[in-house]
Amino acid sequence: MAYYRISQVAGLLGVSDDTVRRWVDSGVLPVSRDESKRQVIDGVALAAFARHRAHAAPDPSSMQRSARNRLVGLVTSVVVDKVMAQVEMQCGPHRVVSLISSEAVEELGLEPGVLAVAVIKSTNVVVEKPG
Repeated sequence: MAYYRISQVAGLLGVSDDTVRRWVDSGVLPVSRDESKRQVIDGVALAAFARHRAHAAPDPSSMQRSARNRLVGLVTSVVVDKVMAQVEMQCGPHRVVSLISSEAVEELGLEPGVLAVAVIKSTNVVVEKPG
């Protein structure tokens, strides 16, 4: 079973150590002590907490799609050449990079600051585990 220290939880969730301590103090996030008497959070409880508090930005489109992996964010960079373009987006804490046609960039009006949705549909997703 995996356990995480408060500083690790803060890093994983993109919040401050103090925010995690407030969640612990309010009983929202269960805590126990490790053999060194440090406060730790059980990985299973942390996963449930993270899933519960995750809020995706509202999708501005009214389209229904089969793709479930939709990340709403802001375009942060567009590099265009004659045929292809590299579009970078910031979707919450995630940086997403897509290679699309220059024609698509023009048709969609993609430029830094524009709200867009990265739709990810893949049959091949690699999952890695540190260590």
